[in-house]
Amino acid sequence: MPEADPRAARVEAQRKRILDAAQQCFIEHGFHGASMSAIAETAGMSAGLIYRYFENKSAIILAIVQEQLVLLREEISLNDRPDLPTLMAENYARTCNQRRGMNAALLLEISAEATRDPQIAAALDDYDQAVRQALCDWLARDPDAGGHGLPPALARQRALMLQCLFEGLKLRETREPRLDRKLLLEALQAVVPRVLAP
Repeated sequence: MPEADPRAARVEAQRKRILDAAQQCFIEHGFHGASMSAIAETAGMSAGLIYRYFENKSAIILAIVQEQLVLLREEISLNDRPDLPTLMAENYARTCNQRRGMNAALLLEISAEATRDPQIAAALDDYDQAVRQALCDWLARDPDAGGHGLPPALARQRALMLQCLFEGLKLRETREPRLDRKLLLEALQAVVPRVLAP
């Protein structure tokens, strides 16, 4: 097994520090309120060093979206039939690890920036299409293989509905973080099985 390149590992560690700091700053101050100097301070490095890795804040946002897409492709675990309403209710307004799942406020900031930056819009579209395809594949997969056995056309429709539900919950998190979890679970238990049913 070849040894890892120490320089590449250092570069990746620096990029990770910058992306984590940027996510924190974007969540706390918004995309336009988070200056490169604030990101640098949060990362514990100079702004000049950040510019060696990222041309500007848009490049950082693009890297965050691309990173989330890679994580999604690596980690989406729709190989079984989880209790989706319970998982959705448990994850509602939960502070997630910055590297695993996009924070609701950050998703809103990135979505807003996508209306102004075509590169970010394209990256977000790739992310959306990957999520939808993963959901569609899961819904169409044979039940013996952990899927729901929906016909392909119906799987596409239901994948879109699930995606809208997921994103709607993210938006709701920003406006109502203390939502009654029992009420949310009951609502999801009433709706989600209908979306998954043939």
